[in-house]
Amino acid sequence: MINNIASVDTSLQQRNVAKTTQSRVSFAIPPILSFKTPFIKEKATLRVKKFKRGDNIAIVGDVDDDYVEIVEEEYDDGSGYNFFQLPPPKRKMKYLKNCYVIDYIQSPKSRCGLGTEAIKQLAEKAMFDNMADGRIVTFSSPVWKESSPALFFYKLGFRFMEKGANEYMEDCLIKKVPDIPPQTGMMYLPKNNLHKLLRYGDLF
Repeated sequence: MINNIASVDTSLQQRNVAKTTQSRVSFAIPPILSFKTPFIKEKATLRVKKFKRGDNIAIVGDVDDDYVEIVEEEYDDGSGYNFFQLPPPKRKMKYLKNCYVIDYIQSPKSRCGLGTEAIKQLAEKAMFDNMADGRIVTFSSPVWKESSPALFFYKLGFRFMEKGANEYMEDCLIKKVPDIPPQTGMMYLPKNNLHKLLRYGDLF
């Protein structure tokens, strides 16, 4: 038997063809009303720069050894010396290592955590920077006549390089002194306090 494909009746195929017709059911799409742009959280303005060891920034005061490189060098004490006298005296100098420097910080709203969050982000960045190795310093100076960011940085774990200034800040916090006089000076973030700061909500 020979299958003659040409002789196949195509009328069956034509009867099974589905024809598209207009749908009798329609759905009305409601208009999008009062669409609001998602809220974008405000951020504090933080201006940061870097100090390098080659800048030879001498440090005076109490600071963790991790922050400084101690160099013994000669100096002139004013007594004068010549070939027949003893060599010039030497002293140990502390030079600041590579670190981040907080030059400026301003929050659009006060007491809402934006400034704290900005410092935490910087602390995390500094920690993963092999050159800085978590080192952050800042200079506390009055913004207005009777205002200073010293208390803000102190609560985040920063410490003055002057022991007396730290004791005074601690005493003010314990006694809850409402008006703390402006404190000036260089502050740094000790390594132990850096890890505490990175914990969410763990302030001093």
